[in-house]
Parts: sequence; structure tokens; C-alpha cells
Amino acid sequence: MAESHTSVVRLARRWVVDYFNRQDADAAREFITPDYALQIGDYLFAGRDSEWLPAVAKQMEMFPGMGMTVHQVLAGEDRVAVCFTEHGASGGPGGRVAAWSGVAIYRSNGTHLCGCVAQEDYATRQRQLKSGMADPVDPPAAAPWDTVALPADSLAEAAVRRWLAGSWPQSPAGVRCDDEHITGVPLHFEVHSAEVAQMFSSGPDVAFHVVQTGVYRSGLSGVAPTARVEVLHCNGLVRVQDGQVVSGRVIRDRFGLRARLQQGGGA
Repeated sequence: MAESHTSVVRLARRWVVDYFNRQDADAAREFITPDYALQIGDYLFAGRDSEWLPAVAKQMEMFPGMGMTVHQVLAGEDRVAVCFTEHGASGGPGGRVAAWSGVAIYRSNGTHLCGCVAQEDYATRQRQLKSGMADPVDPPAAAPWDTVALPADSLAEAAVRRWLAGSWPQSPAGVRCDDEHITGVPLHFEVHSAEVAQMFSSGPDVAFHVVQTGVYRSGLSGVAPTARVEVLHCNGLVRVQDGQVVSGRVIRDRFGLRARLQQGGGA
């Protein structure tokens, strides 16, 4: 089992170092299965060569010098979670610069990555490109690829499930959601139910992907409150202490939520 943990971290390292930061699609084909699928917000890019690689290539065309800084890695038996920031200049040298955070959970079949569910804070990227002022990039993890998996903690997972059933904002000071720590404007979303699609723990640290159903109240610039029921995709990597979530990083699909609200669509 220790070897499988080590292997999944190695695969995540190849994803970041060999593929993404080198922008090398051929490298991706060496360790990612042909049926690889990425779920991000409302979108599913199914098929490594037919959908996923072309979608990422479009983003790399938008930000030719784009790179990724890794802040935390959490290893499970067949999954690995990565907390990161992508950053670059729109259009290349001389373009407006942005840095946007994300949390991704990758699945491994033992030798290759075969799927991912991620959230990236495109709303904060849009804000920075509009203002012309880039947010700072958090420091990198000192040794992300030397992460050791700890035994799973079912009590920590249960605490996170309870926490995710609450409405936003409800975060302790140690949990940073989206860019609220920069803008000072929290997202108010009244949660009626929460479907945990993925979750795993390594000791007190828990990674998750949850789909919350509820009502938007405030926090999105130019978007009025509504009584219509909506969904909110959230990814996070948090730490539990004494049965309570005390710190971590959460990224929610505010970009998709805003688009649906502005279009008048509801769940």
C-alpha cells in the first residue's frame, strides 16, 4: 500500500512538472489514460485527446507563459489532492497578469492518472484581468512530492461532512475560501443539502468535492439575491482538530454560479 501511495504522488508530480509547467502534451500521454476525464464545475471533458488536452491547450494559448505553483499535496491509496495556484500573463509578455487558485483531486489506476475533479477560481482571474492588478501567489510547499500518506480518519471525514452541510459563510479564520481574504467580500449561499461526491483523508487532513444545493443570497458583484434554488460545486483541502474544521483551502465555482444566475437558469 505504501508503494501505491508513493506512485500516486509521483503521477501528480509528473502532471505538474512534466506536463503542465512544460506545456508538453506528449508528456501527458505517457502517464494519463486515453479515457481520462476532467470534471470542473458544470463541465465534463471526457477523453484525453478528444476533449481534455484541447481544452487545456486553449487556456495555455490564452496564457502562453502560464505556470503552476503547488502549495499542498494530500496522498490517498488511489487518489491525490493538490492545492495550487496557476498564474501568467494574458496574451503573453506585456499582458495583464493574474493568479488564480484551485484544488484538484486526481484518481490513479495504479500506473496512470485516469480522472480528475477540480475547481479553479476563474472569478478571481476575471477580477484581476479587469483591474490590471494581480494577486500575490502564496508560497510553494517546501517538499510537496515527498508527502507521506497517513491512515484515513473516519471521524475527521464525518466532521467535514457536517461542516459542508452548513451555509456559507461559516468558515473559521484558518479556512480561506476563494479570494475572500483579499476582497473582504464573502459569498452568502444558503445550503439546503450537500452531496459529497468525493472525499478521502490522510490523518487529520481531508480532501473533498461536494455539490451543494441551496439559494444564493449575496457576494457576487452585480448579481442580485434570488429565491431560486441553485447548485454550487466546491473542492477543498481542510484540517480537522478536536472534531472541528480549523484550517484549509476551499475553492467554489462562483464563475459558474454567476453565469447561471445571470442567464436566469435554476436547478
